[in-house]
Amino acid sequence: MPGIAAGGITLLILALYLFWRSVWFYRNPPRAVPRGEGLISAADGTVVYVKKVGPGEPVLSIKEGLVAELTDIMHEDAAQPMLVVGVFMSPFNVHYNRAPLTGSIEFVHHYEGRGPNLHMGAMHWRVLKRRVPYYAGSSHIVQNERTVTKINGELKGITLPCYVVQIAAKTVAGIDSYVRPGEHIQKGNIFGMIRIGSQVDVVVPWREGLRVRVRPGDRVRAGETLLCD
Repeated sequence: MPGIAAGGITLLILALYLFWRSVWFYRNPPRAVPRGEGLISAADGTVVYVKKVGPGEPVLSIKEGLVAELTDIMHEDAAQPMLVVGVFMSPFNVHYNRAPLTGSIEFVHHYEGRGPNLHMGAMHWRVLKRRVPYYAGSSHIVQNERTVTKINGELKGITLPCYVVQIAAKTVAGIDSYVRPGEHIQKGNIFGMIRIGSQVDVVVPWREGLRVRVRPGDRVRAGETLLCD
């Protein structure tokens, strides 16, 4: 009897895993895109950093001797202040990514990691325990494989380039992009996904009067949560 019970539990765990991995992970619930101007979240998950960064300034100090620059995150530098919002996606979040604003796709660039993809366990643990800063010890921010999608849109009548950075985790099976340069995309529409746990950053130039609507620790939903306006 104990052996039968153990076998039944094992089969149940296996069935739950297969359901999560093959069905639940790929769920795509409808989203109510907010009207009006403003950038919305590209990903479901937890905000792990919100940073206004001046030219030449590091975005984050990850640990002693390791900082994250804009060039590490989006593989471009900037000659003006930038707003960077990082969202950590656990394996249980919806993993489809949505456009933060309406605009045209300028490019989709894929970058291999600077070495093997690192596990995001440190960030996952700190988010679960609500330990700030959530990014402490998370070297994946600078090392892991990523895809950068640049969308040229507008905010309050002013041209606004928006970079969406999909960062892979160690367990990621692929970063998918469903758009091509030159295509037009509506705010809230799906442009890609990352399979299994991951992180998505939104980077835009800072504009006077820009109001940031989220802070570290906030839970956000792709296509619905307002990041800034």
